Amino acid sequence: MAEFVGRRFTVPKYLGIMVASDAKPDSVAVMKRDKSALEVLGLTKRFDRLAVDSLDLTIHAGEFYALVGPNGAGKTTTLRMVAGLLRPDAGAVSIFGIDALENPVAAKQVMAWVSDEPMIYDKLTPLEYLEFVAGLWGIAPSISEPVAQDLLASLGLEPHRHERCEGFSKGMRQKVALAGALVHDPSLIILDEPLTGLDAVSARHVKGLLSERVRAGCTVIMTTHILEVAERMADRIGVIASGRLVAEGTLTELRQQNGHADTSLEDLFIALVTLPEAA
Repeated sequence: MAEFVGRRFTVPKYLGIMVASDAKPDSVAVMKRDKSALEVLGLTKRFDRLAVDSLDLTIHAGEFYALVGPNGAGKTTTLRMVAGLLRPDAGAVSIFGIDALENPVAAKQVMAWVSDEPMIYDKLTPLEYLEFVAGLWGIAPSISEPVAQDLLASLGLEPHRHERCEGFSKGMRQKVALAGALVHDPSLIILDEPLTGLDAVSARHVKGLLSERVRAGCTVIMTTHILEVAERMADRIGVIASGRLVAEGTLTELRQQNGHADTSLEDLFIALVTLPEAA
């Protein structure tokens, strides 16, 4: 794989690779600060209807945050606006103190985005793909190669590192996309339904890697329909319905807010998203 240091690249948007022009990994490390990782204020987006309605959200540095809600609630739209893939109609997004709307390049240097529909270069092997993405970030092969090897091993992809991605299942492609998103060591990891289509073994690999990243100080925000995952992994859970955040907190706090000390997240979720004000 060629070395791409010091060059500019235009990456097709459909690939979902979050790369900032003239990215400098050293500057990324400097921007890892002990503060709120993400602050969203009044975030609003309308398509044929109001998809996200004046959403306020704060996620602390080093936190694992799960955003749950029914289909069409605005979860993916919210994350796409946070990641800079969709321009909000109104509102503000701050990532580690960086105004992500005014300074999108700086914001993207400290984040990673992983879509629920992984888009990777099929003709590359996983190792080649990770080296390619690292090159887009200006990371020299001497640094990126061991990082890529570690990521592939963590996700159970090491035996397939020299196989072309074109023959991979969706679950394997999802893991390759996740590895590519993490190759520049982002401080904020944004994932949209990362476990969809994964078998139990692959899901365990992904959950293990994300938990490891949080223990190392990264911040994770993800959407999921798998409430057991949110209940088990998340430090806090946000429940979104009709584009609004209708509840937020730890599982214990959500139970206290709703007066049910022992109820499951599933029961709380159903009660919250069927409230009249959530409709």
